[in-house]
Amino acid sequence: MRTFIRTQLWPAIALLALLTLITGIAYPAAVTAVAQVAFPAQANGSFIVVDGKAVGSSLIGQYFDGPGYFWGRPSAAGVSTANPNGYDAMSSGASNLGPTSKALIDEVTQRVDALRRANGDAPIPVDLVTASASGLDPDISRAAAAYQVPRVAKARGMTDPQVQAIVDRCTQGPMLGFLGAATVNVLEVNLALDGLLR
Repeated sequence: MRTFIRTQLWPAIALLALLTLITGIAYPAAVTAVAQVAFPAQANGSFIVVDGKAVGSSLIGQYFDGPGYFWGRPSAAGVSTANPNGYDAMSSGASNLGPTSKALIDEVTQRVDALRRANGDAPIPVDLVTASASGLDPDISRAAAAYQVPRVAKARGMTDPQVQAIVDRCTQGPMLGFLGAATVNVLEVNLALDGLLR
């Protein structure tokens, strides 16, 4: 029994303690330290702060429906009778409806009708009628933003070029200059329109 304890049990306990220190304390502390130094905004949630108060994150979409605001992608995250618009950050997820689903076709048809009533008959970018996988996508395509510029400009008593200039300021190019497409962060552009984000 003593041989088992000395040759098997104590080495196992020592190895468990060592690996706990390395993988449970040292590694997470090192990663956190590097993130705080190299990417402090992202490491702390990418919060957008206005007048000392966090109003949202540039990584999590919010619901906007006023005529003077840009609208984001539809959300299936946490959709319920009490929360019909989604955007519940505690319940991220897609609808899981397939492309032949009648429910999905009906939802997209309703979204198209609502967009046409608000914006006219111009071709509607697909990201304005389909939800993202997370249901919390904070960005829209440049085409989706351009489609909404006339409505937003009219509602705010601005010219299209004035609104487009704000959109251009809030547009991020493709990652590394060539991966993906340029996007517009909906929360940032709406805060900029309200004069709360420079």
